[in-house]
Formats: sequence, C-alpha cells, structure tokens
Amino acid sequence: MKLSAGFYRERDALIAARDLIGKALFTCIGGVRTAGIITETEAYMGEPDRASHASGGRRTKRNEVMYAAGGIAYVYLCYGIHHLFNVVVREKDEPQAVLVRAVHPLIGTEAMRERRGTGTLTTGGPGTLTQALGIRTELNGEDLTGERVWLEDVGVKVREQDVLIGPRIGVDYAGEDALLPYRFRIAPSQLIL
Repeated sequence: MKLSAGFYRERDALIAARDLIGKALFTCIGGVRTAGIITETEAYMGEPDRASHASGGRRTKRNEVMYAAGGIAYVYLCYGIHHLFNVVVREKDEPQAVLVRAVHPLIGTEAMRERRGTGTLTTGGPGTLTQALGIRTELNGEDLTGERVWLEDVGVKVREQDVLIGPRIGVDYAGEDALLPYRFRIAPSQLIL
C-alpha cells in the first residue's frame, strides 16, 4: 500500500528515518518500473541541525522544497555527480528530511543494472541507488503519492534488534551534530520478506 501524505507529515525526520527501513521505494521512469526495499536512512532535523541544508533557517533555491509540507521528494546534486534522494517530512515551514542511503533491489533489476552501466547491480549508496532507480534532480519537488516516485509498505518486517543506529556519514562539518545517532541501517539479509 502506498504511503499517504499523512505518513510524512505526522512524523519528524528521526522517527520517519527509522520507520522507512523496510518500506519500498518505487519509480516509474520512462514507463520502466523499478523498486527497492529501503535498508539505510539518515535523519536531518531542520533548522537546529547543523548537518541539515536548512541549518540556522537557511533558505536557498536548492533547499526550498524542504520548507514544503511533507510528502514530496527533495533531490539534489552532490559534488556535481550524484543525485541524492530525500523524503521531506513534517508540516510546511518545518524543513526536515530523510536521506535514503541504500536499498535492496526488488523489482526491475535488469533495468537497474542497465542504468548503473557497470554489469553489476549495486544500490548500497545514495548515489548508486538513485542511478539504479532512475532518480534525478528532475524529480525534485515530486509528490510522493504520485505515479513517478513513491513509497509503499509491502509487508516487510524489520525487527528492532536488527536495526543498527549510529552517526551520519560525511557530515563532519556539523561539529557535535555529526555524532548524533541519526543513521539507521539493516543488512538486506535481516529483512523478513
């Protein structure tokens, strides 16, 4: 079942980051449907979080979608190379988001492999998963209850003891906030399908 707008608006980024583990991220790009089970996320808690793009109330053309009501995609280009996919949560003007860092391939694996262009299918990083699923910055601001990119509860069960919680990756610039336990991950072998 597709996640409703309420799912995104009722949770802050920290709760949503945990709750998204085991959900499926779907895309339908150019008529090709692909999906993966989310196995790793990071929470970005908005203005008070020095690792967030909205830290200190910063508003730019790039992060403006973070200030919209939850339930839309925040997709940005990192290092001019990688398209990173985030889920915007909370209400309007509460700029929180969850970065999806890894997925376990579920549907459309051949298309994913072709998009990756490497002969192997890797989706264990935020840049490789977006490439495999066909997610690009053109999807920035896309409604997550729509038909191009969405998330579903597909009945995957994730046991609490299987979820590893720790600090986020690559945010050393955030000082003490870099050490916050805002990263959630699970080995694909721990998914109960």
